[in-house]
Amino acid sequence: MRVSFAHPEPAQAKVRIWPVFLPFAGCGGRCVYCAQHLQTGMTPASLETVRRDLDAALGAALAAGRSPCEIGFYGGTFTALPGDHAERFTALAQAYRERGLVTRIRCSTRPDAVTARRLAVLRGLGLDMVELGVQTFEAGVLARSGRGYAPEAAQAACLRVREAGLSLGVQLLPGLPGHTPEMFARDVARAAALGPEAARIYPCLVAAGTRLAAIWRAGEYTPWDVEATIAAVAQGLLELWRAGVRVIRVGLAPQPEFAAAVLAGPAHPALGSRARARALFELVRAQAQRLGDGPKGMCVPRRYSGELWGHGRELAAAYADLGLTRNSVRPADVADFEIWTAGEGDAPGMRGREPAIPVTFPKPVFDG
Repeated sequence: MRVSFAHPEPAQAKVRIWPVFLPFAGCGGRCVYCAQHLQTGMTPASLETVRRDLDAALGAALAAGRSPCEIGFYGGTFTALPGDHAERFTALAQAYRERGLVTRIRCSTRPDAVTARRLAVLRGLGLDMVELGVQTFEAGVLARSGRGYAPEAAQAACLRVREAGLSLGVQLLPGLPGHTPEMFARDVARAAALGPEAARIYPCLVAAGTRLAAIWRAGEYTPWDVEATIAAVAQGLLELWRAGVRVIRVGLAPQPEFAAAVLAGPAHPALGSRARARALFELVRAQAQRLGDGPKGMCVPRRYSGELWGHGRELAAAYADLGLTRNSVRPADVADFEIWTAGEGDAPGMRGREPAIPVTFPKPVFDG
């Protein structure tokens, strides 16, 4: 007996993004967890200085013949930048699109800082995608985190972005004060139902100098641990993938300044890959259990073979419990996974590509 199944992750396009960080710019207040200056590794500068420096850098890149890229305006609240700065940044990026350097323009902003008129103006100037820092759809968690808007406002903003003809990205922040894994599961379901193109998941960390640090020191906040976070995020990944949503990041990009400032929370340099590996294990487990107990063989698409066993082979024992060991698993140039019980011989996807996996699995065929 054998089963075949596909990984639900949508295809990931090879995209190079030129990030433009605008820490705190356009923000009307500061959320309890926020440490943008540390997360971006940048010192806030005047918007005029940032725009001028960006123009010079893009011009130099164009002259040097650099390959095309997307421009992403991150940090702060792009659609609430003072004056006409959002328009000027967008128009600048559009000018370099017309010269062949920029392929797409995206920004991040808050759900309570988007209006139909504002979105229409920016789209007309060239904006393609808006990533909304929803964080959660739970009212109590939003209030405790100082977000300043209700779940209904977050949902309406997502719909407004799509109605404006823009691609939608949703950012979720599991582990905020009062947040539970069950709440995060609901957040993922609500986000997926809104039809975003992409999502980011940033588990909450306690950074020095934030209000959350004071709350944590007072014993009024307990962050999620790494294991709980990986388990919750893995389930979230599966649901988002199955809904056709690309998850373009799990965890913050490494920044030495921010890493040094983290006091508590699920900080781990391989958090994203560990969550992806756990999600893959859950996929395999569901199919392997259909075959019952006992030894099994598995053919793995080569693109997933590197993450199969988990960080430091931490999932090897769990796979062994399913009857799958390093001696019975082989990567191959196939599209789908195949699992079969001992005694079934080759998996169809292996024939003509790799030698058969013997029923007795006498020697290693995959060193994960």
